[in-house]
Amino acid sequence: MRTRCKKGMVTMTIRKSEINEKNLCTVEFSEDAATLEAEKSKVFHEKSKNFNIPGFRRGKAPRSIIEKMYGTGVFLEDAINNIINAHYPEIVDAAGKQVVSRPEFDIVSMDENEIVLKAEMYVKPDVTIEGYKGIEASVVLAPVTDEEIDHEIMTVRERNAREIEITDRPAEMGDTAVIDYEGFVDGVAFDGGKDSGHHLKLGSGQFIPGFEEGIVGKNVGEEFDVNVTFPEQYGAAELAGKAAVFKVKLNALEKTELPEADDDFAVDVSEFNTFAEYRADLASKIEKRHKDNADNELSEKVEDALAEKLVAEIPESMVDSEVEAQVRESESRMQMQGLQLSMYLKYFNMTLDQYKEQIRPSALKHVKTELALEKIAELESVEVSEDEINAEYETIAKAYSVEVDYAKENLPAEEIKHTLVMRKTLALVKDAAKVTYLDKAPEAPAPAEAE
Repeated sequence: MRTRCKKGMVTMTIRKSEINEKNLCTVEFSEDAATLEAEKSKVFHEKSKNFNIPGFRRGKAPRSIIEKMYGTGVFLEDAINNIINAHYPEIVDAAGKQVVSRPEFDIVSMDENEIVLKAEMYVKPDVTIEGYKGIEASVVLAPVTDEEIDHEIMTVRERNAREIEITDRPAEMGDTAVIDYEGFVDGVAFDGGKDSGHHLKLGSGQFIPGFEEGIVGKNVGEEFDVNVTFPEQYGAAELAGKAAVFKVKLNALEKTELPEADDDFAVDVSEFNTFAEYRADLASKIEKRHKDNADNELSEKVEDALAEKLVAEIPESMVDSEVEAQVRESESRMQMQGLQLSMYLKYFNMTLDQYKEQIRPSALKHVKTELALEKIAELESVEVSEDEINAEYETIAKAYSVEVDYAKENLPAEEIKHTLVMRKTLALVKDAAKVTYLDKAPEAPAPAEAE
């Protein structure tokens, strides 16, 4: 094989290329001695200024003197790296398959005529997969219930509720009491037992048992004592089990008023004119959510099945790369939420290596699924058109509020094509699956009793 470097014509010969059963490819190649010598001379001229040789100005010492002091191989490593970089594409191409790890280089032999090098790299494995049509899966497709619709409506009503001041009756459970309070144990105020203008929902259980009940029946403006006993398991050990007196002033009472579930409510919170139309739309949206959940569950189970059915000798480097990709994705997602990965790891008392080990099974499944789908796409001749690719660019541009041309400049068409082929292939397998739809998830079996 002949190839051209930046300067002059050099000769590089691929001597052999072989792949072992572990998908480790070894490419052996040679370069003539004249080229190696030229590269060593080039390195000498580039780096001679880095050597401080007694009797010579910096950068002016002859190469022979430097090699005598530092050894004849002082420029060899950089010269070999230059040769490798010049021929890197040809070396990778000689593997004959997609390379999935960075090549590692070594010297095989070197004499007055040539230098023989080898590159070792892992390549994407050959795979086989059978039985991908007719995969059996059970997924939950829950029916839409009135209770679920009512819950959605109640959530919207609560979001649109307003607080009404109460002036004509004493406090009741369910009211919000606005209070000043200070707590005492044995007549002495304790830390954290005082606040002003505190809003307390009576019946919420936010305070010590008995405190909220002590406010019920009191009127606005009233000052009173509430006697309670701290629980034995209270967080502050110095207060646990102690009797306390809280001096309380009830400043105001409020109650939450929900809007009526009627046509006016529907007009206020939706584009519909009647409550019946609004309720029907909610039912439709819930139904779609259930279908989406079922489809996602089916995708997950089909992918699990494909990963199990795949037969391949997967290089660890492929899994390593996917682990790194998932770490970067997690880090990016956390940053969008204002969180650093280092903070997350510290919170869970985990090292980065432990985190990588934790996500490794997920990475392995992803690699297996991708290989399986690629093979199925090949077997089924799955293709995508230019129109489909352009439509995907438009979808992406709209999702990220950018111009289509910007999306095309930053996302290679081959990457988009691969994504679409994988999507269509997964849909093909899902369409061929034998799916059983369940109203609800099956109950987990009770644990077996020890004999």
